[in-house]
Order: sequence, then C-alpha cells, then structure tokens
Amino acid sequence: MRRTVLAEDGIEVAYGDFGPSDGKPIVLCHGLAACGRQFDSDARYFAEQGFRVLVPDLRGHGHSGAPAVLRAEDFSISRMAGDMIAMLNDAGLAAVDWVGNSLGGIIALFMVGAAPERFRTLTTFGTAYSLSLPAIVPSIFPFIYGLFGKGLLSGMTARVTTDNVPARSLVAEMLAAFDAHTGKAVASNVRRYNLIAEAQAYAGPILMIKGGRDRAVNAALGPTLRAMDGRSNFSRVDIKDAAHCANLDVPHDFRATLESFWERGPVRQALTA
Repeated sequence: MRRTVLAEDGIEVAYGDFGPSDGKPIVLCHGLAACGRQFDSDARYFAEQGFRVLVPDLRGHGHSGAPAVLRAEDFSISRMAGDMIAMLNDAGLAAVDWVGNSLGGIIALFMVGAAPERFRTLTTFGTAYSLSLPAIVPSIFPFIYGLFGKGLLSGMTARVTTDNVPARSLVAEMLAAFDAHTGKAVASNVRRYNLIAEAQAYAGPILMIKGGRDRAVNAALGPTLRAMDGRSNFSRVDIKDAAHCANLDVPHDFRATLESFWERGPVRQALTA
C-alpha cells in the first residue's frame, strides 16, 4: 500500500507500507538518485516473513514531491530526517529496525543522534559515517546528465553499479527518472558531514554491511572504522561480492545478514564470503 504524509514544509513524502500492520516494523531507505523501488523484492520478502515494512521515497525521489524552487537548504540532512520522523508518526510506529543504503544511512545516522528512541537497531550499507568531498562535487550531477543524456548515463551507471544483470534495468530506470538538479541540491548537503559522534552516542545495536566491491565508500571508511571497531554495540559484516547496493548484488546474503543481526544483536567483525 502506498501512503503519503505532509512534511513540515508542505512537501508530500510517499512511502510504501507492506506486510501485516502488527508485524515487527522495519524501514528500508534508499540512496541518492534511487527510490523505494530499490527495495521492491526485499519488501515483498520481509512482508512474507511477517514483518511490517516501510519503504520511503525521499523528497525529490520517486513518488515524493520537491519544492518548486530547488534550494540546497530544502534538502538538508536534518530536513530529510524530519520527513522520516513524519513518516514514522504517520504510520503510528514508535521504534523500528532501520536499514539505510548510502543517503538512507546518512539520514539515519543523524536521526539516531536527534531521536534515538525511534530505533531498535540501525543497519547501514554503502555509507561512511563521515565524508569530505570537494565543493565541485554537487555540480557534477547536472553536468554529466547534460553531457551524456539521461538514457546513456543511466545505462552506463547501472552497469558499474551492479553485476546482477536483472537488477541493472531497475537501476537504470531509477536513475533516468531522477532530476539532476535535485541531485545537486542533495549533494551540496552530503558532500561534507561528520556523524561519527551521533553513532558513538547511540546505545542500540549498529550493523555496518561493507561491500567488498564498494571501492569509493570503502576508501572513505577509515575514520568510521577507527571510531567504531571494538565498540560492544557495533557489528561489521563484510560481503565480498557486494558493491554499493548490496541488496541488489547479493540479495540472499543481504537478507540473511539482516535476519541474523536482528535475531542475535551485535556480532563484532562477523564475515561472509
């Protein structure tokens, strides 16, 4: 079932609500330039297991709205986190197991600092807890979309995003539907952030799924791992064949890792092939 909720600034935020209403609630939150469709198969799987699954489209993505004038401040991490709190309130949920990919993980890291009571557990993949990229990075979005065109760029990016051939068409469709200027507005907020302190202050179980082929994010993980490795509530699972979107690359391993974490809690430095 698709629902919408009004954010504080009047933007409509869409989200899918799957599975039994009294099921254990989980949130599957996508990354930049994707949308909730990234988790279609996972949402169906977990709903069939009896979970209640919320799958948001972040503002400016998928079925969610965006301001008429795309200002960077309307896509701040805190603003998008506020959207997600509004979603949880609309769904009548106090606390959830949150799974965030890339941008979806960044937003969650802010939220565990601002509203830790809304989390039972936090899982991120394709997410560094801090990042510092050059100021020019946000402008790359409209430039490369204009240079290559949406069709060609989406196909090229899909091929390097995942080796899972059936998933490539989904990635290409999501990228082709995304507005490059929205990407610029979001990227201007997430090119530089540090949410390590928020993660360290959170007392609940945290899982990082680290894809062996997610080279760009892995190169930025040094500060995160130095801060988090060894903490009793922090687990890291390395999945060798996963890239940036582990749920699309190796869905069986991805789901099994989540289920094990939710069942057992933190298992530091657990590894999978």
